[in-house]
Amino acid sequence: MMRTSAAASPDAAPAEAASEPSYICTSVTATTVDAFLAEIQEAAASGVDIIELRLDFLTDFDPEKHLQLIMSSCPLPYIVTYRPVWEGGKYDGPEPERLAVLKMAALMGAPYIDVEFKASPYFFADRHEVPLSTRVILSYHDFQQTPSAATLSQLAAAMRAGGADIVKLAAMANDVGDAVRMLDLLRKKDGPMIALSMGEKGQIVRLLAAKYGGYLTFAAMSPERASAPGQPDIGKLVELYGYRRQGSRTKLYGIIGNPVSHSKSPLIHNTAFQHIGYDGVYVPLLVDDLGRLLGALQEHPDWAGFSVTIPHKEAALRLSSSVDPVAAQIGAVNTLVRQPDGSYRGYNTDWLAAIGAIERAVAAREGAAGAASSSSVGSGEQQQQGEAGVSPLCGKTVVVIGAGGAGRALAFGAATKGARVIIANRNRERADQLAAALNAAAAAAAASSSTSSGSSETPIDTASAPSSSSSSAPAAAAAAAAVAASCSWEELVSGRVVGDVLANSTSVGMAPRQEESPVPAEVAAQFPVVFDAVYTPLHTRLLRDAAAGGATPVDGLQMFVGQALEQFRLFTG
Repeated sequence: MMRTSAAASPDAAPAEAASEPSYICTSVTATTVDAFLAEIQEAAASGVDIIELRLDFLTDFDPEKHLQLIMSSCPLPYIVTYRPVWEGGKYDGPEPERLAVLKMAALMGAPYIDVEFKASPYFFADRHEVPLSTRVILSYHDFQQTPSAATLSQLAAAMRAGGADIVKLAAMANDVGDAVRMLDLLRKKDGPMIALSMGEKGQIVRLLAAKYGGYLTFAAMSPERASAPGQPDIGKLVELYGYRRQGSRTKLYGIIGNPVSHSKSPLIHNTAFQHIGYDGVYVPLLVDDLGRLLGALQEHPDWAGFSVTIPHKEAALRLSSSVDPVAAQIGAVNTLVRQPDGSYRGYNTDWLAAIGAIERAVAAREGAAGAASSSSVGSGEQQQQGEAGVSPLCGKTVVVIGAGGAGRALAFGAATKGARVIIANRNRERADQLAAALNAAAAAAAASSSTSSGSSETPIDTASAPSSSSSSAPAAAAAAAAVAASCSWEELVSGRVVGDVLANSTSVGMAPRQEESPVPAEVAAQFPVVFDAVYTPLHTRLLRDAAAGGATPVDGLQMFVGQALEQFRLFTG
């Protein structure tokens, strides 16, 4: 059964104009009528456009006594929802009584009522019982999975044909690709639609509904009051993610990782976008399979770039169509920038930021004059061999924990500055492979420098290696090959590996496992300088142990801010 109406605001009939704004709705879920009435006023003052009245949460609700009172107390347009248990709600009474309350609300002048698609044939049995002045939202929820694109389209068409003024589809996202499927649905909609992905992997649908033309998105009055999995709070939605500024031309960026909820990248990049007036939004993407995500976004050209973190940096290298030379040397990419042809170019902005922070700490500890030689941040294409003087790391021994993307960046950077690098990893084979790669790069650089009169393009600094005849490339290569070695995990944690700097590149110590450390306290205390790439929390267990033992701690925030600044330049030009 079709119901036809037209409007351009939440308190008039719905319009299908492309310029229609996307509204923000919050749900009132108090369990007593008195608390419900108070929460309505709180919701009205929160800055939203629409309030959802979740009557099914009420434990003392008497429709004859309370429905008109509740509706009349609402100063904003509102949705009356009386969700049954079988559709994820709280109401477990007789179905005819529930549907009667929704019809009563419509007759009393409710701007919107939410009716479950499965119940719509019964609800619309008498088409004259629902005035056209009330917009009917037909809703469908799948709390287990996201249906296929074809099924979603079929559902939307059936719901519209079945009497929906507004179609609402909400499904659990088990992969970020499920969320992209919901964005596709919004992009191709043929009428007012609310599309929501539940769970952290689907949060982008809620954050970007305005960009994709969704009728509304739901937001909680506070993080702990979310009424559905993955629901953002109003403050973050409006201020951090610029919901009311989003439009069809807004460029999209994100931080790809697993885990990713701890990341401060959205705060850094969105604040910077807003500061310079750039029409962009940066969102968190909890990703299991990077290739699957990039494939799903192939038809979404407004996704213009990504920051890449654990555990996807090496996969990002493989999936890049072109790679910055330094990122190729490191063997890891932490930044993907989309090219005009839809491919991605990979960069690594980690290494200079991390090494600069470590250099400053080493120089300060040793009382060295002047700033560290690599305190500035730049991409590999901007890389210079260094300013006048020798790096504080030259001749030092740097022990790197981890052989993933961040570990490779740290190891490469330290070797570039003339340090001897020791790689420790639980999987010894990966540590061996990284050490071999560093030594091969050093050998190649030494051979190249011996035949090119010390070109400034040499990627691995061999100045601290034993001298050799400049006329013998093999001899120079052999001398340079000593820049890296590996050690077993047992050797590291037992304290048998010593050095000048200990650098943790793993996620050990990251919230919610903030009381964990990759090494015992007595091992951390053996190193004069200890760096931790983790920045949530800022003062990790590793750094606290190091400081207690007299070491100089270097937190990951310094690395994070430095690499983010360079990413921002790459994103915005």
